[in-house]
Amino acid sequence: MISILGFVMICFAAQSQNPVAMLDKCVAILNASGGVTANYSVSTSAGTSQGTLAMLNNQFRVLSPEIKCWFDGKNQWAWSTATDEVNVTTPTADELQMTNPIAAAQSFKKNFNLKKAKARTPNTYVIKLAPKKRDNIKIGWLYFDTKTSLLRTARFDMNDGTVVKIKITNYKLHQQLTPDTFKFDPKLVPIGTLVNDLR
Repeated sequence: MISILGFVMICFAAQSQNPVAMLDKCVAILNASGGVTANYSVSTSAGTSQGTLAMLNNQFRVLSPEIKCWFDGKNQWAWSTATDEVNVTTPTADELQMTNPIAAAQSFKKNFNLKKAKARTPNTYVIKLAPKKRDNIKIGWLYFDTKTSLLRTARFDMNDGTVVKIKITNYKLHQQLTPDTFKFDPKLVPIGTLVNDLR
């Protein structure tokens, strides 16, 4: 499964930087920005899902009608329409790459060859992702706005023929986010939802 948030919060500082330096700079910028929120949409042939993101250091929250996930820096609560249950875990570093934006950004350097690609529109910087070994992702592109230094669009062509497109809008930096933002809120899942503590 592709990390939604892995493609959600990547940015860069200057066109002269190479892709690896851009990812490293982005992580530093986000960590220095305090609370960060944004809206996102994920489109495939099956339809489009929209939601919101919130992040502070290594904590994050994803909310959409189909998926809800909270991570407080140690514990993760995950709900989806597929399971209709909340699973509570203490995720490993590898597992966090599937959900944590910063961890996912760092995993790109490990698992993909990064190359600057030609931009077809003004004020855009494009990074091409090619997996170092066979992966669900056949090839990917990340599109950055050079004026804001933020990721606006990502496209991933999967080996099964699926195309996943992600758009990020309404970034807000330096937001005041409380610790409760990143802890499970039972009011946001259906009444009576089973909570499985797998820690």
